[in-house]
Amino acid sequence: MSRPAVHPVEPPPFIDGRDDEAPPRRVRMKDVQGMPGTLTGLALRLCQFIFSVVSLTVMAATSDFPSVTAFRYLVGAAGLQSLWSLFLAMIDAYALCVRRSLRNPALITIYAIGDGVTSTLTFAAACACAGITVLISNDLNKCDVNHCKKFISATAMAFLSWFAASPSFFFNFWSLASR
Repeated sequence: MSRPAVHPVEPPPFIDGRDDEAPPRRVRMKDVQGMPGTLTGLALRLCQFIFSVVSLTVMAATSDFPSVTAFRYLVGAAGLQSLWSLFLAMIDAYALCVRRSLRNPALITIYAIGDGVTSTLTFAAACACAGITVLISNDLNKCDVNHCKKFISATAMAFLSWFAASPSFFFNFWSLASR
């Protein structure tokens, strides 16, 4: 039998007063790995956080990123993604430590909306940066005066952050849809 979400649930009293037959036991659905409050969900959050922080720091370490709007957009999106992922990773770690289930519909709705917004922003920023990076390196051949390798690595980290954020969104959305 699975454990209750927060407190033990007592069986309802018998309606007709018979004690010879016990009511059927209820079984809760198992946590699907990748959902909030699971070990895989925490791993996805930490991957999102690490990739977005690396993308943010690599891009911010260049001196000429503010000159291109797409690069500034990537810094903003990666900053938002890293804060969101860190906050939810701390909630997931707490839920795992106290063995609490995070299957509250309101909480999962907030998770799904936040994951959808941040992953969309990160993907759009990574695509914009990829386009600018290809323009600088292949079309204009100005990699010698720019930080092309840093731009390419920051863009790749942003794509990896989005790739780690997408399963979180889909697991949360699926959890809401299956209710």
